[in-house]
This record gives sequence, structure tokens and C-alpha cells, in this order.
Amino acid sequence: MEALVQYLRRIAFLCRKELITLLKEPASRVTLFAPALLQALLFGYGATFDLRHVPYAVLDLSGGQASTELLARMDGAGMFERVATLSSSSQIASLIDANKVLLVVSIPADFEQRLQAGQTAPLQLIMDGRNSTTAGAAAGYIGAIVGSFNQARAGPGTGQGVQLLTRSWYNPNLESRWQLMPALIAALSMLQTLLIAALSVAREREQGTFDQLLVTPMTPMQILIGKAVPSILVGLVQSTIILLIIRFWFQIPLAGSVGLLYLALAVFTIASVGIGLSISAVAANMQQAMLYTFLLIMPLMLLSGLMTPVANMPRVLQLATYANPLRFGIDLVRRVYLEGAGLQEVGFNFIPMLVVAAITLPLAAWLFRNRLN
Repeated sequence: MEALVQYLRRIAFLCRKELITLLKEPASRVTLFAPALLQALLFGYGATFDLRHVPYAVLDLSGGQASTELLARMDGAGMFERVATLSSSSQIASLIDANKVLLVVSIPADFEQRLQAGQTAPLQLIMDGRNSTTAGAAAGYIGAIVGSFNQARAGPGTGQGVQLLTRSWYNPNLESRWQLMPALIAALSMLQTLLIAALSVAREREQGTFDQLLVTPMTPMQILIGKAVPSILVGLVQSTIILLIIRFWFQIPLAGSVGLLYLALAVFTIASVGIGLSISAVAANMQQAMLYTFLLIMPLMLLSGLMTPVANMPRVLQLATYANPLRFGIDLVRRVYLEGAGLQEVGFNFIPMLVVAAITLPLAAWLFRNRLN
């Protein structure tokens, strides 16, 4: 019993030392927590895919009542901004090439006559394919406007067409912020958690204090735990900051269990710290640790499903994502936060993160042991 107490006391002393090192300077404290606050706000306001003030031009060769009504619906939708009214098709290319408009609506001269005759009236939409994501979203909005226009013009005896009913689960208004912000609870905290863990041993080695650790009675596992716990605590605090901003500042409702959410964040943070400590044990100095971390962060982000669905990736990359704890951390947070999923629905996501932790943490301890030798 006394040996166990002594074992835990050594770990506690090392944890205290690490926390004092991280928090003793005001600049260091700001560096730890201010980026999470600022990045959450910047992503919430800036990284949104909702369309606002999309510039477009109109080539109305009809000039009839129907085309005027349709364009009035577009102008009144609140998301499109007409920047030019054209008189010739030769003017289209220059506007799109100069990035002055995202799309051009071209209405043919016989538009009114076709509608009055009960025929199909073509409406040409010319989009800037260089910005395909935004252009595709804008085309979807225009399709909805055209659909409502057709419905409003349908008269008695014209028959019923196809009725499309759409319902969005977990995000009723299709706000991209609802999809992006919960994922940042895991993604933003990982950025600094990984860096802090990666710098922990490298900093000691560069400052010459790592040799002092080697001559203490501490085992490699004790050193590992003492280095890991502060990074895990910092990661959870950063996740909490982002969670509070999302819930109370951006008013995105939390549908799931807070306990399950923090269980997911804890397992995810442990896996992330394991990767960071492995990097730290390999790096000879802080510069190398930062370089290795920055080289790793980008692939982790790209293969996480944060911006691009994993299902859309090539099969090889989909398999590679199983080694990426961020993929499963983001999926867990999104499903628990937005969907209200329980442990039974998301339990599988814990397995890859636990596997990563089970590999990287012993690997870091083994590397520490090699340093001891």
C-alpha cells in the first residue's frame, strides 16, 4: 500500500510540475486558452456555407409579366444580389471571368408565350464552375424558387405534378453552422492538445531538464502519465470553452447526454495525447516536435470528415481514416450533440480511438525507456 501511495505521489508531483510550467507565465496561459475562444468565434461567423448576397446577373429577353415575377422572387429571397441587368449574351463571359457574378439567369424571348400556351419554358442558369460548392448551393436555392413559382402559377384543371416534401433531421433550417460548430469541439481542442503533448518531452530535452528526469526513481510509465494528464486536462478545458460558446452564444441546442459527450471527448483527447507524446519522444528538440506536429495535423483534418464526408473519399483513404482519432471524435460529438444518440448507437466509434491510445501510449513509454537506456 505504501508503495502504491509513493507511486501515485511521484506522478502527482510531476503533474504539478507540468501544470506550473504551462501556467506560470501570463503569456503561456493566454496561448493555451485564447486561441480556442477566438477560433470558435471565427469559425462560427466566418466558416459558414449559408448563402448571403450572392451576386448574379440577369439576361431577360422576354420582358413579360412572368419573367418579372420570377426575378422579383429571386430579388426578394434575401440571398441573391443583382449586380447587373444584361442586354446581350455577349456580356455574360466578361462578368463571370472577372468574378463579378457567381451566376447568370438567362430568360429566352419566348418565355412568356410558352407559359401562356401551357408549354415548358426553358430557363438557362449559367454558373461559375470555379466555385462549384457555392454555385451548386445557389442553384439549389434557385430551384426551390422556380418550384414555388410554378406552384403559384398552376391553375385549376392543370393536374397534379410531382410533389417533393423535404424534411431535415437534426438541423431543421439546414444551417451549416449546426453541422460545423459541434465538430469544432473536437477539432479545435486537438490542435493545441496535440502540440502541447508533442512539446512536453522535447522542451525538457532542449532545456536540459530531461536528463534530471532520467535519474529520478520514476519509471517510464510514471513519466508518461505525468506528461499525459496535464495535456488531457487542457484539452478538456478547451473543449468545454468551445462547447459553452456553441451552446449559449450561438444557441445551438444540445440534444444528447452531457456525460456521454464528455466520455467521448475524454477518450478522444487521450488518443490525441498518445500521438503527441509519441511525437515528443521521437523529436530531438522543440523545433522538430512542432514540425512533426504541423505535418501531421493537416492530414488528420483532411481525413476527419470535418469538411468533406468520409464516404466521398477514395476507398484507400477511407481505410486510412481508421487510424485518425479525429474522424471518430467528430462523428461522436456530432451525433451526440445534434442527434441525441446514445452509447448503443455510437459505441463503435470508441473502439478505433481506444486502439490508437492503446498503441501510441505504450509506444511513447517504450521510447522513454529507450531514452533511459
